[in-house]
Amino acid sequence: MRFRTKLLITSLAIVVIPLILAFGTYLALGRYLVYKQQVQQYTSVVDYGMVADPGGTFAEMTDELVKEIAINMIYNPFILEDQEFLKELDSKIASRYSFIIVKKGNDIYYVADRDRAKTVINELPGYGNNIEGIYYTTSKHLVRQIDFLFSDGYRGSLYFISGIRTAFSTSLILYMSIAVFLILLLTSLLLTWWIGRSFFKPIDELNIAMQHIQDGNFDYILPTDIKEKGEIGAMYRNYEDMRLRLKESAEEKIEREKQNKELISNISHDLKTPITAIKGYSQGLLEGVADSPEKQKKYIKIINSKANDMNNLINELTLYSSIDNNRIPYNFAKLNVAEYFGDCIDEIGADLESKNIKLNYSNLTAPDTMIVADPEQIKRVVNNVISNSVKYLGRDDGTGQIDIRLLDEIDSVRVEIEDNGKGIAQKDIPNIFDRFYRTDSSRNSKQGGSGIGLSIVKKIIEDHGGYIWATSHEGEGTCMHFVLRKYVEYADGSDTVTVEHASEST
Repeated sequence: MRFRTKLLITSLAIVVIPLILAFGTYLALGRYLVYKQQVQQYTSVVDYGMVADPGGTFAEMTDELVKEIAINMIYNPFILEDQEFLKELDSKIASRYSFIIVKKGNDIYYVADRDRAKTVINELPGYGNNIEGIYYTTSKHLVRQIDFLFSDGYRGSLYFISGIRTAFSTSLILYMSIAVFLILLLTSLLLTWWIGRSFFKPIDELNIAMQHIQDGNFDYILPTDIKEKGEIGAMYRNYEDMRLRLKESAEEKIEREKQNKELISNISHDLKTPITAIKGYSQGLLEGVADSPEKQKKYIKIINSKANDMNNLINELTLYSSIDNNRIPYNFAKLNVAEYFGDCIDEIGADLESKNIKLNYSNLTAPDTMIVADPEQIKRVVNNVISNSVKYLGRDDGTGQIDIRLLDEIDSVRVEIEDNGKGIAQKDIPNIFDRFYRTDSSRNSKQGGSGIGLSIVKKIIEDHGGYIWATSHEGEGTCMHFVLRKYVEYADGSDTVTVEHASEST
């Protein structure tokens, strides 16, 4: 529930609840006080007019009855001698906790219940006291008197007497004041508890949760259902999103630090081999071990080769840093597939021929097939995959072979680079594109390398809007497949480029 709704409910409750409780208390107090005065036995109906204002209600009631008697006396001057009329009159006022007494001289002519009247009967004045309206007796009863003459000439008096004493209203006011105070106090406590439970308690829980976050504990979950609606639910959901993101960020940071340490360890290990070789062969030159021009040339070639290996490792580390910061520089251009890969094959073929490895190349795409790609980065992909194949080919008898195939797949071009090396175990294939991953069986770390070559390849292909995967059979070889989207030009002259990283379309 939203706070605005809760505040609205609270505002209404401050008014409505006390009114309802006060009204209920008034009804209950009225019934209780009527019962306490032992007048309820004469009627089953609670007259709250007499409860709230006995004087006013009694005066209004007797005024009507006096008028009624006056009218009846016009037709029957001695109507007050009629016992049936007196009984009927007594029954009319019984519901208002009142009764009548009729005196003839000093004797009681009519009373319905002498026990009820005994407390007041001796306090009633006689005939001709000249009291008009309502007066109080010593026992605080309300009385109205009508004087008349009986048919035989005797003086008579009719008394309307209220069974509720005037002290009753004072008790009601006192009790209601106490009740209203308690009602307001109870309402305040209930609303404070409700607001506190729905606002302050969640805030305290959120504060505790944030303290856990501050202490680095990202596993603490708020002990409240986050499906709760309103602002509190939104705060809890935002906390949970923040907690999960911070936890993920912390885990990524730990993993990145672990990978960086592993990278440094790998690079350090891989640099030792060429540095050791360079030191050894350069020392051999200095000490005259290479005592012939041919031997000196051989030493220099080895030193140059090892220096190139070191340069490649450093370039790989620089590119890894660019990948980690998502800052690989791309210069996309529209490339003809046949021409571009034809040039790549020429460069690769010469290098493989020097290593006594056979290269087979086939292009099954149309001559005008175009792609949008960064030529340098795609060449890096091809070189990384082939150098990886060469490194783990494991065939020193001259039977090593690499096949490169270009296949047309309607809206894309698939490139396959297959070798006949040792292959990769099926359990390792899903992981070979992960950073720093090496297999012990088919990609032995003794072969060198930082372990990030294929992760770089995957990043570049995905940044081109393509995808890459591998298939392999142990003892038979491995095939790398990657797919690049074709460049399409529509009839209206517009073109489409599906690469998100492209800076411009041509």
